Amino acid sequence: MEPQEIKEKEILKQSKIIAMVGLSPDKEKASNVVANYLMAHGYQVIPVNPGYDEILGQKSYKSLSDIPDKIDVVDIFMRSEKVLPIVEEAIKLKPRAIWLQLGIINEEAKKLVEDRDITIFMNVCMKQEHEKLLGKEVVG
Repeated sequence: MEPQEIKEKEILKQSKIIAMVGLSPDKEKASNVVANYLMAHGYQVIPVNPGYDEILGQKSYKSLSDIPDKIDVVDIFMRSEKVLPIVEEAIKLKPRAIWLQLGIINEEAKKLVEDRDITIFMNVCMKQEHEKLLGKEVVG
């Protein structure tokens, strides 16, 4: 197992609450598919999308700062060029990890996170990694 896979597995096993920035209510969108999968495997997914009050039966927050709970992972579904302010906000919450989904790469954001005790993954799908590393395991 690669070092990054070991870290991913550790984060996936230890985390329970995932704030998903850019979660769409559209069942066809990748964020919705990933959120449904994670919820089915025992994770609490907190939607962050200012355009909606509720997504997947969960209260949707306008920003990460509005979430009252301690967040384990911030999972971001936004274009690479829009990620930096989200990552800056996420750092203040001190999650275990910031996860930039497939196709999302921002080196400036990565540098910001690397100076702190937070793991960052870029261009990696949380659902795919869970399937590969933990299979049918349910968290909790």
